[in-house]
Order: sequence, then structure tokens, then C-alpha cells
Amino acid sequence: MAWKRLFAFCFLLSAFQAKLFAQTWEAGVSAGASGYMGDLNQQNPAKISGYNLGVFVQRNFNPYFALKLHYSHGEIAGADSTSGTQQFRDRNLSFKTKLDELSLIAEVNFMRYTPGAGRDRFTPYIFFGVGGLNYNPQATYSGVEYDLRPLMTEGQATPYKNMAIVVPFGAGIKYNFSNNCNIMFNAGYRYAMTDYIDDVSGAYAKKSSFSNPVAMALSDRSGEQTGVYIGTPGTQRGDYRSHDTYLFVGFTLSFTFVTANCYY
Repeated sequence: MAWKRLFAFCFLLSAFQAKLFAQTWEAGVSAGASGYMGDLNQQNPAKISGYNLGVFVQRNFNPYFALKLHYSHGEIAGADSTSGTQQFRDRNLSFKTKLDELSLIAEVNFMRYTPGAGRDRFTPYIFFGVGGLNYNPQATYSGVEYDLRPLMTEGQATPYKNMAIVVPFGAGIKYNFSNNCNIMFNAGYRYAMTDYIDDVSGAYAKKSSFSNPVAMALSDRSGEQTGVYIGTPGTQRGDYRSHDTYLFVGFTLSFTFVTANCYY
């Protein structure tokens, strides 16, 4: 009967798809540290200021190339009070930002890598991709934590967007330490299409432009300790660069769904 043939076809198709999934797919978790380069850290690209956690699913098309859908949650921070430069200590700004990133990342192995085959168990690799970032810079003032974006601390007419496109890129090494299990160490920067991950970008605004006293206080924090405020309207508050970047570095554990007829 037609319905029986249709049922048989669907069963064979689902079995084929399950086998294909088992031959080419990988899933895992990641954990590590985060850093940031921007207006409050202009010189140290390896400075760590937070953490990151992630989960991913990956398709391995062959022993050299894979595509990964990766979700990461992390936090970065910065404080002028810890700077070795007097100019930044005088500015006295600080922030912390929670990051939520969803990215599609391509991995390219330098050597043939075939988990579960008993051979080709190690390789360095590079990765690059594109993703979306949701971020929320905050600062503590008088013992209270404030979201900085709605305060418009540089006198913006409207709040800047809390989402941005990011470009991940970096390198790592991976090792298949048992039939299905892999461990990786990687480090990669994210080039963000925003300069407000740290809530700092351009110039000081006029104090008279703020109706919110908290926004006015957080726009210029230079005199909190000394009583001498340096935030003259129109003078430089940020570094005038158009983008911030952030770093994720850490370890990944993954499980490869391997069968006897795997992609290798």
C-alpha cells in the first residue's frame, strides 16, 4: 500500500540521517577567561578581566574543515584606577560588561584530524567567523550598580544599541584523548562593530545637558577622590577609535559522534 511505502521511505530516511549525524557531528562545552581592549585598556591585548562559558554544536565536513555554532556567555571589566598611566588614573572611569555571543565559526585544521580512528589525533588549527553580541555595560556608584546605556553618559540623543556584529578569529590546538572525546585549548579575539562595550567612546558632555544626577556623576568621575574634575565639555573622554575588541581564552571538551563508517 502507498502509506506503507511512504512509512518505509520515511524510516529509511530518518535512519540515514541518524547515521549521517553520527558520522559528522560534535558537541561540547568551553570555559576560560575573558579580556578586553578598548578605551580603558589601550595597551595590553592579553589583560584578563573576567570569565567565559560556552556550549556548541559542530559539523565536521572532513578531517580538515568544520563549522561550529557557538554560544558564549562572559564578563569583562576595566578600571582606570588600576592603570599604570597617570592620565587614565585621573580620568577614573570603570565598568563591567556581561557578554552574550552567538557565532558561526569555521575551523581549519593544519593536520589531518580523525577522532575515533586511533590515528591523526592531534592538530593545531585556526578559526574565524561572524556572530552577534548582546552587551550591557554597568558601573558601581555610591554602592549601587547602574546600567550605563540608558544613562547616555556622553550626552547622546538616544542610547546606543545594545547589540553588535562581531568577527571572531584566533587559533588553538586539539587532541583526541579517547575514541570520542577531545580536548582543545584556544584563544581568540572578537572584533566588535561598536565602541561602547565599555560605555566610553568620544568626548565629555556638558554637565548642564544631564537631567539625571546619576548620569551626570557617571559621565565624569575624575574628581571623586580629589574634588578636581577634568571633564571639560568637548575634551577627550575615550580613545576615539571606532571599535572595541574582547578576548576569549580557555579549554574546550567535546564529544564526537563516531561510527564505523565515519567521514574519514
